[in-house]
Amino acid sequence: MDKNENAEYATEHAPRLNWSEHAPDVYKAMVRLDIAARQGLDPKLLELVKIRASQLNHCAFCLDMHTKDALAAGESVERIVQLGAWEESRHFYTEKELAAIELTEAITVLTDGFVPDEVYERAAKQFEESELTRLIASITMINAWNRFGVTARMTPGHYQPGQHR
Repeated sequence: MDKNENAEYATEHAPRLNWSEHAPDVYKAMVRLDIAARQGLDPKLLELVKIRASQLNHCAFCLDMHTKDALAAGESVERIVQLGAWEESRHFYTEKELAAIELTEAITVLTDGFVPDEVYERAAKQFEESELTRLIASITMINAWNRFGVTARMTPGHYQPGQHR
């Protein structure tokens, strides 16, 4: 992380737990499922989905990882920044991306207890069934990763693009 040498920054927190070290079989199973879920999905679209879910879940580690991976995949800074206000910035995204982002929010924030039919139907119009299934699996996976990251308090700022591929 680039820091201004004259500025005083808050102290970096240490992770609470290195869960991948203490449960390597769980970690490896998560990695395998994540790899299977993303097969055939556009990498840039997938990174947008992962960033949006990570924003909603307040996972700083995953935000660090997926913004860096998105930039490395050729995504623009502008589109990444606008994800936090995508409903006001719709013109930055394709209809397919908008459907994926909206589905991501519906799956991530289940406060109403379900994914609304209209959200699902918009996504179903943009993705073939096998692709939609993998997108749903990928959204589910990033939510699981976020929960491990937030709970273990994984430290952002040190990830290098492609490090966990």
